[in-house]
Amino acid sequence: MREAVFLRQNQERWQQYERQPPAGPDELAARFVALTDDLAYAQTFYPTSPTTAYLNGLAGKLHQRLYANKRQSHGRFARFWAAELPLVVARHRRTLAVTALIFLVFTALGALSAAYDDSFVRVVMGDAYVNQTIEYIRRGDPMAVYKQEGETLMFLGITANNIYVALSIYVLGATLGIGTLVQMFRTGIMLGSFQYFFYHYHVLRASVLTIWIHGTLEISAVVVAGAAGFVMAQGLLFPGTFSRSEAFRLAARDGLKMAIGLVPIFVVAGFLEGFVTRHTEMPVAASLAIIGGSAAFIGWYFVWYPRQLLRRQGLAVSA
Repeated sequence: MREAVFLRQNQERWQQYERQPPAGPDELAARFVALTDDLAYAQTFYPTSPTTAYLNGLAGKLHQRLYANKRQSHGRFARFWAAELPLVVARHRRTLAVTALIFLVFTALGALSAAYDDSFVRVVMGDAYVNQTIEYIRRGDPMAVYKQEGETLMFLGITANNIYVALSIYVLGATLGIGTLVQMFRTGIMLGSFQYFFYHYHVLRASVLTIWIHGTLEISAVVVAGAAGFVMAQGLLFPGTFSRSEAFRLAARDGLKMAIGLVPIFVVAGFLEGFVTRHTEMPVAASLAIIGGSAAFIGWYFVWYPRQLLRRQGLAVSA
């Protein structure tokens, strides 16, 4: 797009940001998201233009207002999940999409590796786990592993571990994203080989109807945690017109919000794994309802809702 066209399409909106105060903190955050998208575009195609300098200055002003120390209202906690987190997700939607694609590739590699090498699953999962699961399959109860521990202890242990893993994936973004990528690779390879293992023993249907009761939320949250790590890495690798330290600080803040926002999802996933997944005798319709509901929630909260939140405030979301 020529710079003149870019200006003509957006200049009136930028001037409105300068003239009219936002109606509230949510609108201010939405303006900041839209403006940083415009700035990123200008930095790519008109790096030395006065337009880019102007947008950088305006974004700096909005940033100061957005993150200035202020007294928080009683609705701050609820507003984080209702508006603040979705707006951060909207801002980094491309990173989230790329992370999901990378994870799917790693998962496919895991399945292919297991298909071409019978010993691969043992390398990934360990001999003890594989042998025990084979024994469960022979007994006609392939998902018996989810029945071996008490509900409450399983729920607490799994939830704590998942939160720790997600925060670790995010923190490893400080290694220029290499650590985050390695953790995503390990998780994807494990998932792919794990599912192929059940396919190989002709119990894929049972595994899907059982594992994905909690896995839909759990794996989706791991992908978001990976995106949070890559967001932080981008601040180090591509500071733009900010200093590297400032870009890193801003990116780390956004990534932390994404990671912290996953805590309720991991709690629900842990509850499902501890109290629900063990009931392998439940009707297929019930399993599908939980899996479908979980998938619908993830798609709504991390894809559809952030875009709609911006649209309701009159701000266009670029593809």
